[in-house]
Amino acid sequence: MKKSVLLIAGIAFLFSMSSCSLLRRTPKVVEATPTHYTVNLALVEEAQSNRYLEMDYGIRLSIKDLRANKSILKKYDNGSVTSKPTVYVNPDIPSFVSESTRKYMRTMGFNLDSDISSDYMMNLAIREYNVSYLSGIGWNGTVSLTLEIFDADQKLVYPNVSATGRVHIYGNPTDFVTASKAMNEAFVAALKDVDWDRIAYFLKKASKPSQEANKQVQGEGNTSLESTVIRWYLDSAPKGADISLRVVSSTPDVKNTNQNYVGSTPYETTETFDIVGLTYNNSGNVQIEVTCEKAGYITQKKRFNLRQAIDQKEISTKFNLIKEE
Repeated sequence: MKKSVLLIAGIAFLFSMSSCSLLRRTPKVVEATPTHYTVNLALVEEAQSNRYLEMDYGIRLSIKDLRANKSILKKYDNGSVTSKPTVYVNPDIPSFVSESTRKYMRTMGFNLDSDISSDYMMNLAIREYNVSYLSGIGWNGTVSLTLEIFDADQKLVYPNVSATGRVHIYGNPTDFVTASKAMNEAFVAALKDVDWDRIAYFLKKASKPSQEANKQVQGEGNTSLESTVIRWYLDSAPKGADISLRVVSSTPDVKNTNQNYVGSTPYETTETFDIVGLTYNNSGNVQIEVTCEKAGYITQKKRFNLRQAIDQKEISTKFNLIKEE
C-alpha cells in the first residue's frame, strides 16, 4: 500500500513539472508572407527636349497590346517558394505606354496629331512587358516593342522593327518597390532603343525630288516636287503671242489635260508643280506642251520632258514665228 502511494505521488509530481514547463514555453509566432503586391508604372526619365523641331509632317500614334502573357510577373523563385504571388499593375499597361510614349515624343519635338491628311502613322505593338524574380539574382524587368511607320497614303515606309529594354536590379523577393524600378527603367531603355533619327527622317520633306522618287503629288503640298521651284521663260519674235500649256502623259498615274492659257510673250514666272499623280520616277513619261499663237502667224508647239525640267529647274524657249501666206 505504501509503495502504491509513493508511485502515485511520483507520477503526480512529474505531471506537475511537465505542466509548468509547458506553461513557461513561449509559443512561436509565424508571420504570414504577403501574397498581394502592386507594380507602379511611371516614366522615370524624360527624353532630350526639342531634338526634332521643324518637321514638315506630323505623326499619329496607335498602340496595340499583343502580349501572349498579360501577367506583369513572369517568373518568381525566391529560393524556397516558387508559386507566384498576386501582382497588380497601376495604371494598366496599354494606357501607360500610350500616354508615356506620347509625352516622350512631344518632349523631343515631334508634332503629334497635326493634320490627318498628311500625318504619318506609327503603329506601336507591346510584345513583352513583365518583371521576374530569381533567387540570388534579383529583379529583371523586360519591355519589348515593335513598330512600323506608314505615310499619309498608308504606304509602309519603315518596316516592322523591334525595340527592347532589359534592366536587372538586386533586391529581396518582397521588395516590389525595386520590382517597379526595374520595370520602369526597362521601359525607358526600350524607348531609347527606338531609332528616332530614322523616324524623323520620314517626317522631313526631302530636299530633292529624287530622294522621294515614288511619292505622288496629291495637291496637298507635302512632297518635294511641290516645293521645287521651276523658272519659266517663254518668248517669241515678234512678241505679244499667246501662250497656252497642257500636260501630255504616257503614264496612267498622270492624266492628260486640255490647253490652259497662261499669258503672252514674253512670259516669265516661277512656279511649283501641282500635277496630281506625278512622281520623280514617272516624270520621264510626262511632258508639258507649250503652244504659241499670234494672229497672222503659224501656230507653233514645243514639248518639254518633265524629268529634265525638274533636274534643271527651268523651262525656257523662244518661238520664231512665221507669217501665214
